[in-house]
This record gives sequence, C-alpha cells and structure tokens, in this order.
Amino acid sequence: MMRFPPSLHSTLLVMTLLANSLAYAQTTYQWIDPKNGSTVISDQPPPAGTKQVIKRAGEESATQEVHYATRQAAEKFPVVLYTSTNCIDGCKQGRELLKGRGIPFTEKVLQTQEDIDQLDKQLGGDASVPSLIVGRQNFKGYESGAWNSLLDIAGYPKSAPYGAKASGALLK
Repeated sequence: MMRFPPSLHSTLLVMTLLANSLAYAQTTYQWIDPKNGSTVISDQPPPAGTKQVIKRAGEESATQEVHYATRQAAEKFPVVLYTSTNCIDGCKQGRELLKGRGIPFTEKVLQTQEDIDQLDKQLGGDASVPSLIVGRQNFKGYESGAWNSLLDIAGYPKSAPYGAKASGALLK
C-alpha cells in the first residue's frame, strides 16, 4: 500500500473537486423568441440570426444559471415590464421586485404613440406605466402585492435561489 503525505492528500482533493465543478459547468443561452416574444433559456444555441442572445459559459454559468423552477415558469409565462423614460419610482420599484426574485424579464420602454397603442390593445385599454404582463395576465401600475400574486400563480419562486445573481432585463 502506497502512502502519501497529508499535504498531497489535500492537493489531490482540491484538484478532484475543481475537475468535478468544471465538468458540471455548462454553457446556457437566453434569447427572445421572435415568433411569440417569449424568453427562451436553453443549453442549445439559438437558431441562426437570433438577436439579443445572452451566453453564459463555464464557471460563470454555474453561478448565474437560472433556477429550474424559474426556467419552467419563464417558458410558460414570460414576463414583460412596460416602462417609459419619465416613469421613475414605480418603474424602479417594479424592476427591483423582479430582480429581487431572480426573474428573467423583458423591459419594453414606450417611446412612440404606436408603442402606447400596442400596450393599450394588450391591456384592454388605458395603458399606464409601469405595467406587468406575466403570460396572458397583466396588471396596470405598480403594486407589489398584485405583482407578487401574478408571479406566484405563474410558478415563479418567491425569492432568487441562494447564490443566484439577480436577472436583468432585455431591453426592447
């Protein structure tokens, strides 16, 4: 039987752990599906020509990877936050709520009358900012209880998983 000094045992253990962690780190891709506007998160690259692709690779992916429950909810019920350049407090609070829960979302900044008319149509009239759309459900204005209820019903976790970084918005 071969014996190794204790310091070599420690070195071998650290090397084994590092090799294992690198083996589990994988590349993930996130993009907006141009056909239906939903957020797609996959370990497969997006179709050629897809715009606004976020690629996470290696060890970065291990810390920023979207939690499974969040990924499932995002596929079924994508989140879109509507804001404008003159919306300050409510829009900031809405962004912080979404980021605090680790929710991937698309932020659409209303800049033209056409943008406002499109939101009017989606909300059934009376567009206001901030507005939140979760799948097919929506809420006009910022009210944390109502926003949290929409997100809970859609299956999003109540808080970002331990160690996960808050997700950001894809601006459109």
